[in-house]
Amino acid sequence: MSLRQRPTTSSEQQQPPISSAQSSTSPTSITPTATTPATSIPPSSSTSLSRRALSQTLTSTANLANLLPTGTLLAFQLLTPIFTNNGSCDAATGPLTLLLLLLLAASCLLASFTDSVKSSSSGQVYYGFATFKGLFLFDYIQNPNASDHDLPDLIKYRIRFIDGVHAVSSVLVFAAVALRDKNVLSCFFPTPKHESQEVLDIVPVGIGLICSLLFVIFPTRRHGIGYPITPGKY
Repeated sequence: MSLRQRPTTSSEQQQPPISSAQSSTSPTSITPTATTPATSIPPSSSTSLSRRALSQTLTSTANLANLLPTGTLLAFQLLTPIFTNNGSCDAATGPLTLLLLLLLAASCLLASFTDSVKSSSSGQVYYGFATFKGLFLFDYIQNPNASDHDLPDLIKYRIRFIDGVHAVSSVLVFAAVALRDKNVLSCFFPTPKHESQEVLDIVPVGIGLICSLLFVIFPTRRHGIGYPITPGKY
């Protein structure tokens, strides 16, 4: 018996591939808004004014440093307790303390007329005392090999009126400092009255303030002894 092959119907339904619908729209590129660059602001005038004020303050402070010689003030702080016996003066220590104060005041007076110059060739600093004819140098020896322009013109360093004002102010400031010292007060004014105590409290402070303002407004041109030389003052 022959088996007949059954015809198979190959009706294959081909389904088209389902492609996911993708949006063909490209993503919008968000361009950042262009910010205008900040314009460079020039340095304000307030900054320059503050720098000038700071420079002027430092210069005024340097001028006040010449108001009292450092060595004189140091000697006063060291010797006053010894001479006054810590404020308990007697017939011997009282005159000695007064003599010490007079010598220190004379030191402040004379130091206001001292100055220093620098040699242009060797750079050596020479110290001298101002006179009406010029600056008299203490430690300068004329070198025959040096030129005539080795030192600046010493006539420019002669005594002026403002030097006398600075000298008197320096003595007054030293007197104000001495009157504020407890050892000096206990020596010369052991039991002051109420009115005297008020004068001793107010007058030294007023003298110091007025003289300090005077030095700030009219600064000294003298370099003194031991202070750095600032060019261009004369």
